[in-house]
Amino acid sequence: MRHILITGGAGFIGSHVVRLFVNQYPGDQIINLDKLTYAGNLSNLRDLEGKTNYRFVKADICDLDAMQAIFETLKIDSVIHLAAESHVDRSIADPFSFARTNVMGTLSLLQAAREAWRGRYDGKLFYHVSTDEVYGALGFDDARFTEESRYDPHSPYSASKASSDHFVRAYHDTYGLPVVISNCSN
Repeated sequence: MRHILITGGAGFIGSHVVRLFVNQYPGDQIINLDKLTYAGNLSNLRDLEGKTNYRFVKADICDLDAMQAIFETLKIDSVIHLAAESHVDRSIADPFSFARTNVMGTLSLLQAAREAWRGRYDGKLFYHVSTDEVYGALGFDDARFTEESRYDPHSPYSASKASSDHFVRAYHDTYGLPVVISNCSN
């Protein structure tokens, strides 16, 4: 049985990911971790209440002590990291919140995973969901972005996500943490 932590699981995208995993993997324990800010809504997941392979944990990913405790007590072996401050306009008004959640929150999760997994990475994965905005703007006639495109963030939001991407790569390069980063767009 895998113990899969999905952060930001009460958000719009996160709730769909949580539902998919709970229904598609009944033999695995799915832990939905969300701070329940303006973007989180547990009523999105009412249909999962009572499912034996589903658990909700209200917590802040920036709280390293809480993340360490969750990894240890719930035996987390996989992470799908969706939790983020994600509205560009909000990032312009309050860049510190974006840096705190997107950078320091990601760092807390990475550190908790590294400590809990103790270098035993077989069957472990940290999947970090980022954004295409780390690459900057793309004109209609421009070539598309690839994983080799250089980072060119233009807002506090995209800068915070680019920073978190760099931490994820650094944990892979430094500690061997098994990671995947996807740069999604809408």
